[in-house]
Amino acid sequence: MRARQAELRRRSAREFEAFVAGAGGRLLHAATLLTAEPPEHNERARRLLTAALARTYARWDPLRGDDPYVRTRQELAARFAATGWRHHLHRDRPAGVLARLTPQERLILVLRLYEGVAEEQVAALIGLPVDRVRVICTRAIATMRSAPAGTRRPRPQATAEGAR
Repeated sequence: MRARQAELRRRSAREFEAFVAGAGGRLLHAATLLTAEPPEHNERARRLLTAALARTYARWDPLRGDDPYVRTRQELAARFAATGWRHHLHRDRPAGVLARLTPQERLILVLRLYEGVAEEQVAALIGLPVDRVRVICTRAIATMRSAPAGTRRPRPQATAEGAR
């Protein structure tokens, strides 16, 4: 009986390792986008993902029938939402691509655009009305499309023909 339980635990651990090997990179990238750290300096993202994966592993056996990627992504988003205020950028640290966004905007933008989660699911996950999620996502996209503060877009050069 104990040998069978030990074998089941080993098999479960191998399944989890295979899951992390397959999904870990994408989940780490999502965590890095959330924390707005550059990929080469993403310590907070790694800690966030490690905590989410630990929770997934702790509940691994009951996950039968659930998608472990979705479960881990939900845990990652919930942990980020609960600690998002800590993920404001420090001036002494390099900033990632989404650094211009607030933590809430980053969370919604990453879930909607990078992860492809429906507005309704994002709203349910973070406890906001669907319309509010839509507005925040639209604002975040507009922010990312605009030039960063303090930068100027290059002006078109006047040509000899245009100067006449």
